[in-house]
Amino acid sequence: MHALAIRTPILKQKDDLVTIILESLKEHKVELKDEDILAISSKAIATVEARLVPLERVFPSEKAKQVAHRHSLEPGFSELVLKEADKIYGGVYKALLTLKNGILTVNAGIDKKNAPAGYAALWPSNPQDVADKIRTEIKQRSGRVVGVVIVDSQLAPLRMGTRGLALAVSGFKPVEDCRDKKDLFQKPLVITRHSMGDDLASTAHLLMGETNGQTPVVLVRDAPVTFVDGVGAEEMKIPQRECVYMNAFQSV
Repeated sequence: MHALAIRTPILKQKDDLVTIILESLKEHKVELKDEDILAISSKAIATVEARLVPLERVFPSEKAKQVAHRHSLEPGFSELVLKEADKIYGGVYKALLTLKNGILTVNAGIDKKNAPAGYAALWPSNPQDVADKIRTEIKQRSGRVVGVVIVDSQLAPLRMGTRGLALAVSGFKPVEDCRDKKDLFQKPLVITRHSMGDDLASTAHLLMGETNGQTPVVLVRDAPVTFVDGVGAEEMKIPQRECVYMNAFQSV
């Protein structure tokens, strides 16, 4: 498998993201092939979708002020988290553990990093819809059948640092079911499923970086995935009752 970070201009609201991706690939002298995968930063999509909120225009409630004081957050930022999160479980310094769109994440996916000063970036409004549309437009304009994965960062319990999260995938199976296979010693696997989408998101996240790399797109070639239509991020989710973390929370 090969992965190549693609540098782009600094994106602005209302930019044509597909045009920028295709032009940036040309500048890198990279020609798309069928079954390439384009990993795209969720921040890039939030930017062109105008999902950037000026914090000075957010008026915090008393609850937001209390949460902000308790966790050393800006009151306006805290208000955005309260509005965007489906549920808040608690938090630590600068971070609230939240549930958003069926995903356990920090601060409901809201982030000030790599957003203009004084702004906070929300998650894309519909990541799956965006991934499908980008894939369709890439095919129409280049003739290539590719996969798309929308990448954000996430934290894992008791592990330091961020890793990749696939907010949406289009064009390939995001999960490989290994339960009908055997291990090295011919024992049948009972519960193992392999998150191909998240693994590819982490590959891209490694090359995108978390600072000023200006590489919101990563081209992945020869990925060991199955290309297929009609699949998406919902296949990566499991019910809370089957999640070891969420079930443990509710059992305490």
